[in-house]
Amino acid sequence: MSINNIVKRLQDVMRNDAGVNGDAQRIEQMVWILFLKVYDAKEENWEFHNDKFESIIPEKLRWRNWAKDNKDGKVLTGDSLLTFVNNELIPTLKKLEVDEHTPMSKLIVKDTFEDSFNYMKDGISLRQVVNIIDEIDFNEYEDRHAFGEIYETILKDLQSAGNAGEFYTPRAVTEFMTLMINPKLGERMADFASGTGGFLTSFLNVIDEQVKTVEDREIYNNSIYGIEKKALPHLLCITNLLLHDIENPMILHDNSLEKNVREFEEDDKFDIIMMNPPYGGNEKDSVKINFPTELRSSDTADLFLSLIMFRLNKNGRCAIILPDGFLFGIDNAKSAIKQKLLNEFNLHTIIRLPKSVFSPYTSITTNLLFFDNTHKTKETWYYRMDMPDGYKNFSKTKPMKLDHFAPVMEWWNKKVEINIDGFDKAKKVTIKELVDNNYNLDLCGFPHFEEEIFEPKATIMNYQEKRASLNDHIDKILSEISNQLGIEL
Repeated sequence: MSINNIVKRLQDVMRNDAGVNGDAQRIEQMVWILFLKVYDAKEENWEFHNDKFESIIPEKLRWRNWAKDNKDGKVLTGDSLLTFVNNELIPTLKKLEVDEHTPMSKLIVKDTFEDSFNYMKDGISLRQVVNIIDEIDFNEYEDRHAFGEIYETILKDLQSAGNAGEFYTPRAVTEFMTLMINPKLGERMADFASGTGGFLTSFLNVIDEQVKTVEDREIYNNSIYGIEKKALPHLLCITNLLLHDIENPMILHDNSLEKNVREFEEDDKFDIIMMNPPYGGNEKDSVKINFPTELRSSDTADLFLSLIMFRLNKNGRCAIILPDGFLFGIDNAKSAIKQKLLNEFNLHTIIRLPKSVFSPYTSITTNLLFFDNTHKTKETWYYRMDMPDGYKNFSKTKPMKLDHFAPVMEWWNKKVEINIDGFDKAKKVTIKELVDNNYNLDLCGFPHFEEEIFEPKATIMNYQEKRASLNDHIDKILSEISNQLGIEL
């Protein structure tokens, strides 16, 4: 059975339903139904291997008992299907009884439906969507393999789905970062803003090739940890991991920043942390108080970097995506965070990414920072990744590919300085130079700028960050002058 056009078929049906508004809602509607289908396939497997297996889902609500059309004229459709879904299925799954002994493989059902809704108002269209998804046989290798690519299509659609784009990091980026981190089976990896699970699955894809025994598979199954605050990406992430044969996806529906960082113990730390933290957001005081005074930034991305520094194992490795604003920012908190990073960790490499990597969601220019917990920073290598030949911008039809990182990967293993037309493309900078530069890490930038109109949100955010940094720099200079002259401001 060919499923190459399944996403298009689903979207075509939902576009004719008055209750579903926009791509983000279509994806959300599609995925909770898909989750139940995938979960039912997993339960079939669990039942096969365990005669005593009991589903957490009431028998009447299991996919096999209401969604499958047995062509006997008894299948739920129209108003009866809407009534069942709205008044029985979703409300019951939201209120499933769980306790501290409930395994994650069952707990994820309640977590998944905590914020899920049925947007569709046409019961016949809903039946069509259910039937299309039921065509997929996740126990068949070909369907399962093909659906991996289909699911990736669903995730990519997020990038252009309004604000939902923040949850998706282009796969080429997660794969490159994972390859450079070079994970080994037995290492534990975390993402504290896991979104749809891109970093988690990239990590799993690498260590899966290292699995040789049943014991190795058990290690594989328990190697990842994620936290996601928002409902839609959490649902997408859980489904993504079930498709990767993770039996108990340890993905919490929570806010990583709401625990005091001073309370973390050794068991709360990880060998590898990879993430693309949300940036541009502002956290309330009740969140900032969870951090030491000098690290209490209002910028969400800054707080996540601080969180990582408290949760990275000795000799652990981290790869993180951060906006330009972090590099050039010199306000009190950003400066303190960068001092801690350089004084306590080895910030060995910064890759300057070209523009439009995250288009059309945002045009903000970003960077990949790689550091480890081995020793304090002695030197940092920079590499400017220019736009590939033939590309003016990345887009949905011309996305970034892993092949575009080939020059970076070749340079990575034999780092040398590169200067083109008088501009640094790759450069080694000493810790003294970084300190003397007032912890402004904005080096090896892009020398040629074309006149380009960015979307208003990106433009405003860029100017706000630059204004805040400049204002703080001016305040510091005025304070130093006034102290020397004995003048109180």
